[in-house]
Amino acid sequence: MEKKNLDWSNIGFSYVQTDKRYVSNFKNGAWDEGTLTDDANVVLNECAGVLQYAQTVFEGMKAYTTEKGQTVIFRPDLNAERMVQSAKRLEMPVFPEERFVDAVVQTVKANEAYVPPYGTGATLYIRPYMFGTNPVIGVKPADEYQFRVFGTPVGPYFKGGAKPITIKVSDFDRAAPHGTGHIKAGLNYAMSMHAIVTAHEEGFAENMYLDAATRTNVEETGGANFLFVTKDGKLVTPKSNSILPSITRRSLVYVAKEYLGMDVEERVVPFEEVKEFAECGLCGTAAVVSPVGKIVDHGKEICFPSGMDEMGPVTKKLYDTLTGIQMGRIEAPKGWIKVVE
Repeated sequence: MEKKNLDWSNIGFSYVQTDKRYVSNFKNGAWDEGTLTDDANVVLNECAGVLQYAQTVFEGMKAYTTEKGQTVIFRPDLNAERMVQSAKRLEMPVFPEERFVDAVVQTVKANEAYVPPYGTGATLYIRPYMFGTNPVIGVKPADEYQFRVFGTPVGPYFKGGAKPITIKVSDFDRAAPHGTGHIKAGLNYAMSMHAIVTAHEEGFAENMYLDAATRTNVEETGGANFLFVTKDGKLVTPKSNSILPSITRRSLVYVAKEYLGMDVEERVVPFEEVKEFAECGLCGTAAVVSPVGKIVDHGKEICFPSGMDEMGPVTKKLYDTLTGIQMGRIEAPKGWIKVVE
């Protein structure tokens, strides 16, 4: 497959329209067979459910070119499973998991010329999403839906290497204890935008959200889960019913246990404990791991021993191992890599 003539190392992390996308419609209680289309535009009635009541869920994953030249997708079955849970929570019809994976594979295969070459640091970001399409004026679930998948090539999230960031403890709440924090719904991200814009205006890269009920325990940021490393080398990840179950975090936890032989604790993390950790990172699809060098709590600084110059040594091992698995340099656990053939 001949690749597109793009400057792969400098394409940035933004939308680039590709050739094909997958579309399937839900009507009269059933999904149609779905198809690939050239049309990147979505046409909706002015009263569509998604526009009135934000009935939309989405996923994000990546396709890579491995060291051997294969095009692969990282753990799409977990994205399919998570979208099922998201759809159920918003009273949307479930798009079957097998069809979800097949739709992702079809989209990647149709746009294989946009999957960046190995060694460029770039990837094909894949966005499956679903939304209510028919007119809804009363507050209720839509009756008709559309499921779509598109791909867009993106450059390395960190150009020139991952430098530790400074984040702030937010005055806003990300999710209520019995709300929608555990699903990947557009509405969760909409409510975080004011908080992240405010953080950026104040010179911070991200927000640390505490639990809404007591504001004493660490939850997550607007779009990533936290990882902490203790001074004796143990990996600790916050546990809460309102945290999104990150696929990257679950993969890093497995890597820590099975590849690096680390002790791992998934538990409630009191904010008071954060100052005792040696390293801190944010994990998610886009960057895999973003190192955190400093947390500012209303003027009080927590500076991690790993410093502000480079990723901490344990976090770096986790990052290198997981990206090695994704790129085919390290043997993957069974079922983690979906090869596009």
